[in-house]
Amino acid sequence: MRLDTLSIIDFKNIADQRLELSPGINCFVGDNGAGKTNILDSVHYLAMARSMNTTTDSQCVMHGKESFLTEGRFVGDNERVESILCSYSRRGGKTLKRNGKEYDKLSDHVGHIPIVVVSPADTALISDSAEERRRYINRFISQIDRGYMNALIRYNAAIQERNKLLKNSPTEEMLLIYDSMLSASAEIIFERRAEMIERLRPLVERYYALLSEEREVIGISYKSELHEITTMELLLQSRQKDLVNEYTTCGVHRDDIAFTMGDFPLRKYGSQGQQKSFLIALKLAEYTLLTEHCKERAILLLDDLFDKLDMRRVAQLLRIVGGEIFGQILITDCNKHRLERTLGEAEVEYKLFKVGSTN
Repeated sequence: MRLDTLSIIDFKNIADQRLELSPGINCFVGDNGAGKTNILDSVHYLAMARSMNTTTDSQCVMHGKESFLTEGRFVGDNERVESILCSYSRRGGKTLKRNGKEYDKLSDHVGHIPIVVVSPADTALISDSAEERRRYINRFISQIDRGYMNALIRYNAAIQERNKLLKNSPTEEMLLIYDSMLSASAEIIFERRAEMIERLRPLVERYYALLSEEREVIGISYKSELHEITTMELLLQSRQKDLVNEYTTCGVHRDDIAFTMGDFPLRKYGSQGQQKSFLIALKLAEYTLLTEHCKERAILLLDDLFDKLDMRRVAQLLRIVGGEIFGQILITDCNKHRLERTLGEAEVEYKLFKVGSTN
């Protein structure tokens, strides 16, 4: 999958821009705040109908404007053409159209335009709470498994209703009804997560070894109580705790993913460069599985390429993504000369776009 043309109107600091992209590596260079990341974010909207950051739709509208629009012409690896348009207005909300037809549910679009993002915000996967890691794995699996996404939607809705019930002197009969609802969805979520982590592990290890020249040994594992017990048994065991706390204290919504270096937590024992290399390896592993499932090479967004990486590892990364398994890549960096030098060392072809003034 590749993006041929991109049109952006009143999106963040971009008033009106039209770009024609290369099917290979596209580099956007410019000063901080020039709008490089915003270009990548507009592409992410076309693939996922939302920002790649925590930014809300209304925050993406240019100051003083009432709406934004981003539109792209995508071409599949089989030369199938897809026209995607995403717009948002403060009064009318968000609209997403595929080949001129509007979606009834935005979630129906997820997976049609496979995309993977590597950005400085990824550090939250290591430094922040388990919620960030659950959000990551949910987002990834939802791109390739609609059944998983539907189970997740049902589970989250049932959790909200069960938590409301726990605040209002629930009967055992009503709790058992919600326990059964949660259990059916939880088993699907658990099994799919466990399977995906197992598939990711060897790929993450391989990509990390390539990036680090096999200097360290890293690991990834899925932490869940459901490895040892069913959801129904878990909920019954936690009944009194749930009643006292007035919310559901256990379940797949509290699972975690462990990242390790050797036998120790990556968060505590990995340097910034090692952590960044791990995150890139994780995203490249995600890319490989996503491409394998979709039978389409995903679009890879590399935001702020040199963040916490030395030039040697960046050059190695560019050699990896310059291979045949990878398709279109969009890169941002604030230093034009550094990027050109590193791309030259990696011996890969690219197209350069200047965003604002450059170094």
